[in-house]
Amino acid sequence: MKNIISNRVSRRNILKVGAGFLGTSSLAAAIGINLKPQPAAAQNKPLLLAKTDITPDQALQELMDGNRRFVENQRRNPNQTPARITEVAMSQSPFAAILGCADSRFPSEMVFDQGIGDLFVCRVAGNLATDEEIGSLEFGTQVLGAKVIMVVGHKRCGAVKAAIEGGRYPGRISTLTDSIQLAVERSMRMEGGDDKLEKAAKANVVYQVEKLLKSPIIGELVDSGQLKIVGGYYDLDSGEVSLVS
Repeated sequence: MKNIISNRVSRRNILKVGAGFLGTSSLAAAIGINLKPQPAAAQNKPLLLAKTDITPDQALQELMDGNRRFVENQRRNPNQTPARITEVAMSQSPFAAILGCADSRFPSEMVFDQGIGDLFVCRVAGNLATDEEIGSLEFGTQVLGAKVIMVVGHKRCGAVKAAIEGGRYPGRISTLTDSIQLAVERSMRMEGGDDKLEKAAKANVVYQVEKLLKSPIIGELVDSGQLKIVGGYYDLDSGEVSLVS
């Protein structure tokens, strides 16, 4: 147990050590069990981002264009061939990252009409920005080079509904509802709209975006114009994703 605890890395240490990494394999090795201190010279060397010529605004537009094709039943189904599997087998450069709900009705690649290696997807009930999800998205943006993060909530979200209804749930389900409670309270003060569940789901999206922006890694990428974070709301009836602010 002592060795496991000693190998945990604080966010501040990740920032210091992460500056010396040259790629995904280095980072994966560094956050594993055999973590070794990096030389001072390596700590001062900037982390290399994935090389891509797409801008955050263009990345967002690509997502929205893909969703429009999905809604209009004009999907291109890009990058889904055996050749694409071979192309990205040794490396990846997803242009966008999605923090979505684990709901089975929201398959990100289909909804945004993308393919293998295009999206870096994190899914958890209630589309929550947990420590693990934030760490994953730090990796997906800082190391892999995703240019936009979209946090996507959806219509009739079961996790949000459970948070509204309150009470305690078996197992660890309550950890999900507890994490959404602040958003529910905020939604009660929101003006307009009679659908309490929709208002709460959208308020939860905004809340999770705020949590992501508190990450030093993600926040710095946003401040430097290398990354954009937006909220989205998925309509289960139409398939349309609308932006939430």
